[in-house]
Amino acid sequence: MKRYLSIFAFLLCLATSANARTYYRGDVNTDDLVDVSDITTLISHILGDNPEYFDAQCADLNADGELNVSDVTELINLILIGREEKTGQDYVWDYSTFPEIHIEVSLNEWNRLLQAFDADKNTKEYIVARCTYRSNGDRTEIDSIGLRLRGNTSRRRPEAGNPGKMHNPKNTNWQHVHFGLKFDKFIDDKEHTILGVKKMNLKWLKDDPTYIREMYCYDLFRRFGVWTGCDDNYCRLYLHVEGDAKEVYYGVYEMIEPVDKAFLKRRKDLFENNKGFLWKGEGGVAGLNTINADIYFDDDKDHTYCLENNEDQFEAARAQLVDFMLKLNGKSDESLYKWINEVCDVDLLLKTYAVNVAVGMWDDYWNNGNNYYIYFNSTDLYNYKFFFIPYDYDNTLGTSLNCGAQSDAGRQNPLNWGKKEHPLIQRLLAFPDFKAKYVGYLKELAADDGLFNFKASKERIQAWQNKIKDYIANDTGEDMTIYDEPASWGNHKEYRVLDEGNNNFFKVKTATINALP
Repeated sequence: MKRYLSIFAFLLCLATSANARTYYRGDVNTDDLVDVSDITTLISHILGDNPEYFDAQCADLNADGELNVSDVTELINLILIGREEKTGQDYVWDYSTFPEIHIEVSLNEWNRLLQAFDADKNTKEYIVARCTYRSNGDRTEIDSIGLRLRGNTSRRRPEAGNPGKMHNPKNTNWQHVHFGLKFDKFIDDKEHTILGVKKMNLKWLKDDPTYIREMYCYDLFRRFGVWTGCDDNYCRLYLHVEGDAKEVYYGVYEMIEPVDKAFLKRRKDLFENNKGFLWKGEGGVAGLNTINADIYFDDDKDHTYCLENNEDQFEAARAQLVDFMLKLNGKSDESLYKWINEVCDVDLLLKTYAVNVAVGMWDDYWNNGNNYYIYFNSTDLYNYKFFFIPYDYDNTLGTSLNCGAQSDAGRQNPLNWGKKEHPLIQRLLAFPDFKAKYVGYLKELAADDGLFNFKASKERIQAWQNKIKDYIANDTGEDMTIYDEPASWGNHKEYRVLDEGNNNFFKVKTATINALP
Protein backbone atom coordinates (compact mmCIF):
# COMPACT_ATOMS: atom_id res chain seq x y z
CA MET A 1 0.00 0.00 0.00
CA LYS A 2 1.36 3.40 -0.90
CA ARG A 3 2.55 5.44 2.05
CA TYR A 4 1.25 8.95 2.54
CA LEU A 5 3.00 12.11 3.64
CA SER A 6 2.92 12.81 7.37
CA ILE A 7 1.27 15.97 8.69
CA PHE A 8 4.71 17.28 9.59
CA ALA A 9 6.03 16.68 6.11
CA PHE A 10 2.99 18.30 4.54
CA LEU A 11 3.39 21.41 6.64
CA LEU A 12 7.09 21.52 5.80
CA CYS A 13 6.22 21.38 2.11
CA LEU A 14 3.84 24.30 2.45
CA ALA A 15 6.36 26.31 4.42
CA THR A 16 9.26 25.85 2.04
CA SER A 17 7.95 25.15 -1.45
CA ALA A 18 8.13 28.74 -2.65
CA ASN A 19 11.92 28.82 -2.38
CA ALA A 20 12.87 26.40 -5.14
CA ARG A 21 14.98 28.00 -7.86
CA THR A 22 18.19 27.75 -9.87
CA TYR A 23 21.03 30.25 -9.43
CA TYR A 24 23.22 30.51 -12.51
CA ARG A 25 26.91 31.31 -12.54
CA GLY A 26 27.16 34.99 -13.45
CA ASP A 27 23.60 35.90 -12.45
CA VAL A 28 24.93 38.44 -9.97
CA ASN A 29 21.68 40.40 -9.57
CA THR A 30 19.49 37.24 -9.36
CA ASP A 31 17.13 38.15 -12.21
CA ASP A 32 17.60 34.77 -13.97
CA LEU A 33 19.58 36.45 -16.76
CA VAL A 34 23.31 36.83 -17.33
CA ASP A 35 23.81 40.16 -19.06
CA VAL A 36 25.39 43.63 -18.82
CA SER A 37 23.33 44.52 -15.75
CA ASP A 38 25.21 41.80 -13.84
CA ILE A 39 28.52 43.47 -14.75
CA THR A 40 27.21 46.78 -13.39
CA THR A 41 26.02 45.10 -10.17
CA LEU A 42 29.32 43.29 -9.65
CA ILE A 43 31.42 46.44 -10.21
CA SER A 44 29.14 48.34 -7.84
CA HIS A 45 29.72 45.73 -5.14
CA ILE A 46 33.50 45.72 -5.65
CA LEU A 47 33.56 49.53 -5.33
CA GLY A 48 31.90 49.26 -1.93
CA ASP A 49 28.27 49.85 -2.74
CA ASN A 50 25.55 47.56 -1.43
CA PRO A 51 23.35 46.48 -4.36
CA GLU A 52 19.81 45.55 -3.37
CA TYR A 53 19.95 42.22 -5.21
CA PHE A 54 23.30 40.49 -5.07
CA ASP A 55 24.46 36.85 -4.95
CA ALA A 56 28.09 36.43 -3.92
CA GLN A 57 28.34 32.80 -5.02
CA CYS A 58 27.09 33.59 -8.52
CA ALA A 59 29.48 36.55 -8.63
CA ASP A 60 32.59 34.51 -7.75
CA LEU A 61 33.07 33.34 -11.32
CA ASN A 62 36.61 32.05 -10.90
CA ALA A 63 35.71 30.28 -7.63
CA ASP A 64 38.68 31.66 -5.68
CA GLY A 65 36.63 32.92 -2.73
CA GLU A 66 37.23 36.59 -3.54
CA LEU A 67 35.34 39.18 -5.58
CA ASN A 68 37.58 41.42 -7.67
CA VAL A 69 38.35 42.55 -11.20
CA SER A 70 39.22 39.02 -12.34
CA ASP A 71 35.60 38.03 -11.73
CA VAL A 72 34.48 40.99 -13.85
CA THR A 73 36.73 39.74 -16.65
CA GLU A 74 35.29 36.22 -16.35
CA LEU A 75 31.77 37.63 -16.43
CA ILE A 76 32.45 39.69 -19.55
CA ASN A 77 33.86 36.61 -21.28
CA LEU A 78 30.85 34.55 -20.24
CA ILE A 79 28.46 37.13 -21.69
CA LEU A 80 30.44 37.51 -24.91
CA ILE A 81 30.64 33.77 -25.49
CA GLY A 82 27.06 33.21 -24.43
CA ARG A 83 25.68 30.56 -22.12
CA GLU A 84 25.00 27.25 -23.81
CA GLU A 85 21.41 26.30 -23.11
CA LYS A 86 21.14 22.65 -22.11
CA THR A 87 18.32 20.33 -21.29
CA GLY A 88 18.19 18.94 -17.78
CA GLN A 89 19.46 15.63 -19.11
CA ASP A 90 22.51 17.26 -20.67
CA TYR A 91 23.07 19.46 -17.63
CA VAL A 92 22.83 16.81 -14.91
CA TRP A 93 24.67 14.04 -16.75
CA ASP A 94 27.37 16.27 -18.21
CA TYR A 95 30.44 14.06 -17.81
CA SER A 96 32.81 17.02 -17.90
CA THR A 97 31.37 18.19 -14.55
CA PHE A 98 31.73 16.87 -11.01
CA PRO A 99 28.63 18.12 -9.16
CA GLU A 100 28.08 18.52 -5.44
CA ILE A 101 24.79 17.45 -3.88
CA HIS A 102 23.97 18.85 -0.44
CA ILE A 103 21.00 17.31 1.40
CA GLU A 104 19.45 18.92 4.48
CA VAL A 105 17.03 16.96 6.67
CA SER A 106 15.14 17.87 9.83
CA LEU A 107 15.90 15.76 12.90
CA ASN A 108 12.33 14.44 12.98
CA GLU A 109 12.40 13.37 9.34
CA TRP A 110 15.82 11.71 9.65
CA ASN A 111 14.69 9.75 12.69
CA ARG A 112 11.58 8.77 10.76
CA LEU A 113 13.84 7.29 8.07
CA LEU A 114 15.77 5.31 10.68
CA GLN A 115 12.50 4.06 12.20
CA ALA A 116 11.19 3.05 8.78
CA PHE A 117 14.36 1.02 8.14
CA ASP A 118 14.16 -0.61 11.56
CA ALA A 119 10.57 -1.66 10.87
CA ASP A 120 11.37 -2.94 7.36
CA LYS A 121 14.90 -2.91 5.97
CA ASN A 122 13.44 -2.91 2.44
CA THR A 123 11.39 0.21 3.11
CA LYS A 124 10.73 2.47 0.16
CA GLU A 125 9.32 5.27 2.31
CA TYR A 126 10.30 8.82 1.41
CA ILE A 127 11.13 11.52 3.93
CA VAL A 128 11.11 15.26 3.29
CA ALA A 129 14.47 16.94 2.67
CA ARG A 130 16.04 19.94 0.99
CA CYS A 131 18.56 19.67 -1.84
CA THR A 132 21.19 22.05 -3.19
CA TYR A 133 22.70 20.90 -6.48
CA ARG A 134 25.93 22.65 -7.50
CA SER A 135 27.54 22.17 -10.87
CA ASN A 136 30.02 24.25 -12.83
CA GLY A 137 29.30 27.41 -10.85
CA ASP A 138 25.50 27.08 -10.98
CA ARG A 139 23.36 25.94 -8.10
CA THR A 140 19.79 24.73 -7.87
CA GLU A 141 18.01 24.82 -4.52
CA ILE A 142 14.91 22.67 -4.12
CA ASP A 143 12.85 22.40 -0.95
CA SER A 144 10.52 19.57 -0.01
CA ILE A 145 12.13 16.81 -2.07
CA GLY A 146 11.67 13.12 -1.36
CA LEU A 147 14.63 11.16 0.03
CA ARG A 148 14.61 7.38 0.42
CA LEU A 149 16.96 4.44 0.87
CA ARG A 150 17.71 2.14 -2.06
CA GLY A 151 19.45 -1.14 -2.69
CA ASN A 152 18.90 -4.86 -2.51
CA THR A 153 21.57 -6.94 -0.76
CA SER A 154 23.52 -3.70 -0.23
CA ARG A 155 20.73 -1.97 1.71
CA ARG A 156 21.56 -1.03 5.27
CA ARG A 157 21.05 1.56 7.98
CA PRO A 158 22.64 4.96 7.20
CA GLU A 159 23.70 5.10 10.85
CA ALA A 160 25.12 1.92 12.31
CA GLY A 161 23.39 0.91 15.52
CA ASN A 162 20.75 -1.31 17.02
CA PRO A 163 17.12 -0.99 15.86
CA GLY A 164 15.39 1.82 17.66
CA LYS A 165 18.53 3.89 18.10
CA MET A 166 17.81 7.42 16.96
CA HIS A 167 20.23 10.01 15.61
CA ASN A 168 23.08 10.92 17.95
CA PRO A 169 24.71 14.16 16.76
CA LYS A 170 27.69 13.74 19.10
CA ASN A 171 28.60 10.17 18.21
CA THR A 172 27.23 9.26 14.77
CA ASN A 173 28.51 6.11 13.11
CA TRP A 174 27.75 6.97 9.49
CA GLN A 175 27.60 4.21 6.89
CA HIS A 176 27.56 4.34 3.11
CA VAL A 177 24.10 3.65 1.71
CA HIS A 178 22.33 4.10 -1.60
CA PHE A 179 19.81 6.95 -1.78
CA GLY A 180 17.00 7.87 -4.14
CA LEU A 181 16.05 11.50 -4.74
CA LYS A 182 12.64 12.45 -6.12
CA PHE A 183 12.47 16.21 -6.40
CA ASP A 184 8.75 16.38 -7.14
CA LYS A 185 7.64 13.66 -4.73
CA PHE A 186 5.59 16.02 -2.58
CA ILE A 187 5.10 19.05 -4.83
CA ASP A 188 4.65 18.33 -8.52
CA ASP A 189 5.69 21.46 -10.41
CA LYS A 190 8.54 22.54 -12.67
CA GLU A 191 10.36 24.26 -9.80
CA HIS A 192 10.79 20.90 -8.11
CA THR A 193 13.11 19.64 -10.84
CA ILE A 194 16.60 20.33 -12.10
CA LEU A 195 15.77 21.75 -15.52
CA GLY A 196 13.12 19.05 -15.86
CA VAL A 197 15.02 16.18 -14.21
CA LYS A 198 12.72 14.86 -11.48
CA LYS A 199 14.63 11.91 -10.06
CA MET A 200 18.09 10.46 -9.64
CA ASN A 201 19.60 7.47 -7.88
CA LEU A 202 22.70 8.03 -5.75
CA LYS A 203 24.82 4.91 -5.53
CA TRP A 204 27.85 4.37 -3.40
CA LEU A 205 30.60 2.39 -5.12
CA LYS A 206 30.00 -0.77 -3.09
CA ASP A 207 32.40 -3.66 -3.64
CA ASP A 208 34.25 -1.76 -6.35
CA PRO A 209 37.60 -0.48 -5.09
CA THR A 210 38.41 0.72 -8.62
CA TYR A 211 35.45 3.18 -8.44
CA ILE A 212 34.86 2.77 -12.20
CA ARG A 213 33.07 -0.50 -13.04
CA GLU A 214 29.52 0.75 -13.54
CA MET A 215 30.71 4.04 -15.01
CA TYR A 216 32.76 2.11 -17.58
CA CYS A 217 29.86 -0.13 -18.57
CA TYR A 218 27.25 2.59 -19.09
CA ASP A 219 29.82 4.65 -20.97
CA LEU A 220 30.56 1.66 -23.22
CA PHE A 221 26.87 1.20 -23.97
CA ARG A 222 26.64 4.83 -25.06
CA ARG A 223 29.83 4.71 -27.14
CA PHE A 224 28.66 1.53 -28.88
CA GLY A 225 25.30 3.00 -29.83
CA VAL A 226 23.14 1.22 -27.27
CA TRP A 227 20.81 4.12 -26.53
CA THR A 228 18.75 2.15 -24.01
CA GLY A 229 21.56 2.39 -21.45
CA CYS A 230 21.23 4.78 -18.51
CA ASP A 231 23.10 8.05 -18.18
CA ASP A 232 25.32 8.45 -15.14
CA ASN A 233 27.99 10.70 -13.64
CA TYR A 234 30.07 11.09 -10.49
CA CYS A 235 29.07 13.49 -7.74
CA ARG A 236 30.13 14.48 -4.23
CA LEU A 237 27.44 13.90 -1.62
CA TYR A 238 26.92 15.84 1.61
CA LEU A 239 24.21 15.41 4.26
CA HIS A 240 23.27 17.67 7.15
CA VAL A 241 20.83 16.64 9.87
CA GLU A 242 19.21 19.49 11.78
CA GLY A 243 21.15 20.23 14.96
CA ASP A 244 24.45 18.70 13.82
CA ALA A 245 27.50 20.95 14.05
CA LYS A 246 28.39 20.31 10.40
CA GLU A 247 27.29 18.34 7.39
CA VAL A 248 28.70 14.86 6.85
CA TYR A 249 30.65 14.23 3.66
CA TYR A 250 29.54 10.87 2.27
CA GLY A 251 32.19 10.94 -0.44
CA VAL A 252 32.14 10.21 -4.16
CA TYR A 253 28.87 8.72 -5.35
CA GLU A 254 27.51 7.73 -8.73
CA MET A 255 24.44 9.60 -10.02
CA ILE A 256 22.38 7.23 -12.16
CA GLU A 257 19.41 8.03 -14.34
CA PRO A 258 16.37 6.03 -13.14
CA VAL A 259 14.51 3.85 -15.63
CA ASP A 260 11.00 5.26 -15.36
CA LYS A 261 8.37 7.26 -17.25
CA ALA A 262 10.79 10.17 -17.66
CA PHE A 263 13.42 7.79 -19.08
CA LEU A 264 10.89 6.70 -21.71
CA LYS A 265 9.82 10.26 -22.47
CA ARG A 266 13.40 11.46 -23.02
CA ARG A 267 13.82 8.68 -25.61
CA LYS A 268 10.34 8.98 -27.08
CA ASP A 269 11.55 9.39 -30.66
CA LEU A 270 13.75 6.30 -30.39
CA PHE A 271 11.08 4.18 -28.72
CA GLU A 272 8.53 5.70 -31.15
CA ASN A 273 6.06 5.90 -28.25
CA ASN A 274 6.54 6.44 -24.52
CA LYS A 275 3.06 5.41 -23.35
CA GLY A 276 3.54 1.64 -23.36
CA PHE A 277 4.23 -0.78 -20.49
CA LEU A 278 7.54 -0.78 -18.60
CA TRP A 279 8.50 -3.85 -16.55
CA LYS A 280 11.41 -4.55 -14.23
CA GLY A 281 12.76 -8.08 -13.98
CA GLU A 282 14.51 -8.97 -10.75
CA GLY A 283 14.88 -11.43 -7.91
CA GLY A 284 17.18 -13.85 -9.76
CA VAL A 285 14.22 -15.70 -11.31
CA ALA A 286 12.95 -13.34 -14.05
CA GLY A 287 13.87 -15.63 -16.96
CA LEU A 288 10.86 -14.87 -19.18
CA ASN A 289 10.24 -18.60 -19.10
CA THR A 290 7.09 -19.11 -17.04
CA ILE A 291 3.78 -17.30 -16.83
CA ASN A 292 3.26 -18.58 -13.28
CA ALA A 293 5.67 -16.03 -11.88
CA ASP A 294 5.03 -13.19 -9.43
CA ILE A 295 3.72 -10.51 -11.82
CA TYR A 296 2.42 -7.33 -10.23
CA PHE A 297 2.76 -3.55 -10.19
CA ASP A 298 4.92 -1.40 -7.92
CA ASP A 299 3.28 -1.53 -4.49
CA ASP A 300 6.50 -0.92 -2.55
CA LYS A 301 7.20 -4.67 -2.50
CA ASP A 302 9.54 -6.78 -4.62
CA HIS A 303 8.10 -8.85 -7.45
CA THR A 304 9.68 -11.02 -10.14
CA TYR A 305 8.13 -8.79 -12.80
CA CYS A 306 7.08 -5.38 -11.56
CA LEU A 307 5.03 -2.97 -13.69
CA GLU A 308 6.65 0.46 -13.33
CA ASN A 309 3.97 2.61 -14.99
CA ASN A 310 0.33 2.63 -16.08
CA GLU A 311 -0.83 0.78 -12.96
CA ASP A 312 -4.44 1.52 -13.85
CA GLN A 313 -3.97 -0.73 -16.89
CA PHE A 314 -2.30 -3.56 -15.00
CA GLU A 315 -4.50 -6.37 -16.31
CA ALA A 316 -3.84 -5.33 -19.91
CA ALA A 317 -0.11 -5.04 -19.17
CA ARG A 318 -0.04 -8.47 -17.54
CA ALA A 319 -1.89 -10.05 -20.45
CA GLN A 320 0.62 -8.56 -22.89
CA LEU A 321 3.62 -9.81 -20.89
CA VAL A 322 2.12 -13.28 -20.52
CA ASP A 323 1.35 -13.47 -24.25
CA PHE A 324 4.93 -12.38 -25.03
CA MET A 325 6.37 -15.12 -22.80
CA LEU A 326 4.07 -17.78 -24.26
CA LYS A 327 5.20 -16.91 -27.78
CA LEU A 328 8.86 -16.60 -26.86
CA ASN A 329 8.83 -20.07 -25.30
CA GLY A 330 6.23 -21.85 -27.44
CA LYS A 331 6.73 -20.83 -31.05
CA SER A 332 8.49 -23.08 -33.50
CA ASP A 333 11.87 -21.88 -34.76
CA GLU A 334 10.47 -20.71 -38.08
CA SER A 335 7.56 -18.88 -36.44
CA LEU A 336 9.79 -17.38 -33.76
CA TYR A 337 12.23 -15.98 -36.32
CA LYS A 338 9.45 -14.18 -38.20
CA TRP A 339 7.72 -12.92 -35.04
CA ILE A 340 10.82 -11.66 -33.19
CA ASN A 341 11.87 -9.63 -36.23
CA GLU A 342 8.41 -8.01 -36.20
CA VAL A 343 8.26 -7.11 -32.50
CA CYS A 344 11.92 -6.42 -31.68
CA ASP A 345 14.89 -4.45 -32.95
CA VAL A 346 16.98 -7.61 -32.94
CA ASP A 347 20.11 -5.79 -34.03
CA LEU A 348 19.92 -3.45 -31.02
CA LEU A 349 19.24 -6.37 -28.69
CA LEU A 350 22.26 -8.32 -29.95
CA LYS A 351 24.46 -5.23 -29.72
CA THR A 352 23.23 -4.71 -26.13
CA TYR A 353 24.08 -8.27 -25.20
CA ALA A 354 27.49 -8.10 -26.85
CA VAL A 355 28.39 -5.23 -24.48
CA ASN A 356 26.77 -7.07 -21.57
CA VAL A 357 28.84 -10.20 -22.10
CA ALA A 358 32.05 -8.33 -22.97
CA VAL A 359 32.05 -6.52 -19.60
CA GLY A 360 31.34 -9.79 -17.78
CA MET A 361 27.86 -9.01 -16.47
CA TRP A 362 26.80 -12.38 -15.00
CA ASP A 363 24.07 -11.02 -12.67
CA ASP A 364 21.91 -10.39 -15.72
CA TYR A 365 18.85 -11.67 -17.55
CA TRP A 366 20.48 -14.57 -19.42
CA ASN A 367 22.45 -16.06 -16.54
CA ASN A 368 20.72 -15.01 -13.32
CA GLY A 369 17.29 -13.74 -14.39
CA ASN A 370 17.97 -10.35 -12.86
CA ASN A 371 18.74 -6.63 -13.31
CA TYR A 372 16.96 -5.57 -16.48
CA TYR A 373 13.88 -3.74 -17.72
CA ILE A 374 11.70 -4.53 -20.70
CA TYR A 375 9.50 -2.03 -22.48
CA PHE A 376 6.58 -2.63 -24.82
CA ASN A 377 6.03 0.60 -26.75
CA SER A 378 2.27 0.06 -27.11
CA THR A 379 -0.53 -1.04 -24.81
CA ASP A 380 -2.02 -3.17 -27.61
CA LEU A 381 -1.96 -6.87 -26.75
CA TYR A 382 -0.21 -7.91 -29.97
CA ASN A 383 0.89 -4.79 -31.86
CA TYR A 384 4.05 -3.40 -30.21
CA LYS A 385 7.83 -3.17 -30.30
CA PHE A 386 9.75 -4.85 -27.50
CA PHE A 387 12.92 -3.27 -26.02
CA PHE A 388 15.47 -4.66 -23.56
CA ILE A 389 16.94 -2.10 -21.13
CA PRO A 390 20.21 -3.05 -19.34
CA TYR A 391 20.61 -2.09 -15.69
CA ASP A 392 22.92 -2.36 -12.62
CA TYR A 393 26.50 -2.97 -13.73
CA ASP A 394 28.63 -2.89 -10.58
CA ASN A 395 29.42 -6.64 -10.61
CA THR A 396 31.48 -6.57 -13.80
CA LEU A 397 35.03 -6.31 -15.23
CA GLY A 398 36.37 -9.30 -13.30
CA THR A 399 34.04 -9.35 -10.32
CA SER A 400 33.00 -12.95 -11.00
CA LEU A 401 30.94 -15.54 -9.11
CA ASN A 402 29.82 -19.14 -9.30
CA CYS A 403 26.24 -18.47 -10.33
CA GLY A 404 23.94 -20.16 -12.80
CA ALA A 405 26.05 -21.20 -15.80
CA GLN A 406 28.92 -19.00 -14.63
CA SER A 407 32.23 -19.78 -12.98
CA ASP A 408 34.57 -17.30 -14.67
CA ALA A 409 33.29 -14.03 -16.17
CA GLY A 410 36.50 -13.64 -18.19
CA ARG A 411 36.77 -17.11 -19.75
CA GLN A 412 33.13 -18.20 -19.97
CA ASN A 413 32.10 -18.95 -23.56
CA PRO A 414 30.08 -15.92 -24.78
CA LEU A 415 27.83 -18.29 -26.74
CA ASN A 416 26.90 -20.15 -23.56
CA TRP A 417 26.79 -17.25 -21.16
CA GLY A 418 23.64 -18.16 -19.26
CA LYS A 419 20.94 -20.66 -18.55
CA LYS A 420 19.43 -22.60 -21.42
CA GLU A 421 15.98 -22.20 -19.87
CA HIS A 422 16.17 -18.40 -20.30
CA PRO A 423 15.00 -18.23 -23.90
CA LEU A 424 15.34 -14.63 -25.10
CA ILE A 425 19.03 -14.79 -26.04
CA GLN A 426 19.43 -18.56 -26.05
CA ARG A 427 16.84 -19.08 -28.78
CA LEU A 428 17.97 -16.13 -30.88
CA LEU A 429 21.54 -17.40 -31.10
CA ALA A 430 20.27 -20.64 -32.58
CA PHE A 431 19.68 -18.70 -35.81
CA PRO A 432 22.94 -18.44 -37.82
CA ASP A 433 22.43 -14.81 -38.91
CA PHE A 434 21.65 -13.64 -35.37
CA LYS A 435 24.61 -15.58 -34.01
CA ALA A 436 26.90 -14.06 -36.66
CA LYS A 437 25.76 -10.53 -35.74
CA TYR A 438 26.30 -11.16 -32.04
CA VAL A 439 29.77 -12.59 -32.53
CA GLY A 440 30.56 -9.77 -34.95
CA TYR A 441 29.67 -7.15 -32.35
CA LEU A 442 31.79 -8.90 -29.73
CA LYS A 443 34.78 -8.98 -32.06
CA GLU A 444 34.23 -5.34 -33.04
CA LEU A 445 34.45 -4.41 -29.36
CA ALA A 446 37.55 -6.55 -28.81
CA ALA A 447 39.44 -5.46 -31.94
CA ASP A 448 42.80 -3.69 -31.67
CA ASP A 449 41.04 -0.40 -32.36
CA GLY A 450 37.83 -1.42 -30.56
CA LEU A 451 36.17 0.31 -27.61
CA PHE A 452 36.89 -2.66 -25.33
CA ASN A 453 40.57 -2.76 -26.26
CA PHE A 454 42.76 -2.64 -23.15
CA LYS A 455 44.71 0.46 -24.15
CA ALA A 456 41.58 2.51 -24.91
CA SER A 457 39.85 1.22 -21.78
CA LYS A 458 42.86 2.01 -19.61
CA GLU A 459 42.92 5.63 -20.78
CA ARG A 460 39.25 6.12 -19.91
CA ILE A 461 39.60 4.41 -16.53
CA GLN A 462 42.63 6.45 -15.53
CA ALA A 463 40.89 9.67 -16.55
CA TRP A 464 37.92 8.87 -14.30
CA GLN A 465 40.12 7.89 -11.39
CA ASN A 466 42.23 11.04 -11.72
CA LYS A 467 39.06 13.09 -11.66
CA ILE A 468 37.80 11.70 -8.35
CA LYS A 469 40.91 10.49 -6.48
CA ASP A 470 41.32 13.61 -4.33
CA TYR A 471 37.72 13.36 -3.09
CA ILE A 472 37.54 9.69 -2.06
CA ALA A 473 38.32 10.20 1.66
CA ASN A 474 35.03 10.74 3.46
CA ASP A 475 33.39 10.99 6.87
CA THR A 476 32.11 7.40 6.93
CA GLY A 477 35.68 6.08 6.99
CA GLU A 478 34.66 3.50 4.36
CA ASP A 479 35.96 2.97 0.82
CA MET A 480 38.73 5.51 1.35
CA THR A 481 41.20 4.36 -1.30
CA ILE A 482 41.21 3.37 -4.96
CA TYR A 483 42.94 0.10 -5.76
CA ASP A 484 42.87 -2.38 -8.61
CA GLU A 485 40.94 -5.44 -7.41
CA PRO A 486 37.50 -6.98 -7.94
CA ALA A 487 34.97 -7.39 -5.13
CA SER A 488 36.40 -9.30 -2.18
CA TRP A 489 33.63 -11.92 -2.28
CA GLY A 490 34.26 -12.87 -5.92
CA ASN A 491 35.60 -16.24 -7.02
CA HIS A 492 38.38 -14.79 -9.20
CA LYS A 493 40.27 -12.36 -7.02
CA GLU A 494 43.18 -12.29 -9.47
CA TYR A 495 41.51 -10.11 -12.10
CA ARG A 496 42.79 -6.58 -12.65
CA VAL A 497 41.66 -3.74 -14.93
CA LEU A 498 44.84 -1.64 -15.14
CA ASP A 499 47.70 -4.05 -14.49
CA GLU A 500 49.03 -5.34 -17.81
CA GLY A 501 49.85 -8.86 -16.62
CA ASN A 502 48.25 -12.18 -17.48
CA ASN A 503 45.29 -11.48 -15.17
CA ASN A 504 44.15 -8.31 -16.89
CA PHE A 505 40.42 -8.75 -17.43
CA PHE A 506 40.33 -6.91 -20.75
CA LYS A 507 43.10 -9.06 -22.18
CA VAL A 508 41.61 -12.32 -20.88
CA LYS A 509 38.17 -11.41 -22.21
CA THR A 510 39.55 -10.25 -25.56
CA ALA A 511 41.31 -13.60 -25.98
CA THR A 512 38.07 -15.42 -25.14
CA ILE A 513 36.12 -13.39 -27.69
CA ASN A 514 38.73 -13.73 -30.42
CA ALA A 515 38.71 -17.53 -29.97
CA LEU A 516 35.10 -17.65 -31.14
CA PRO A 517 34.65 -19.23 -34.59
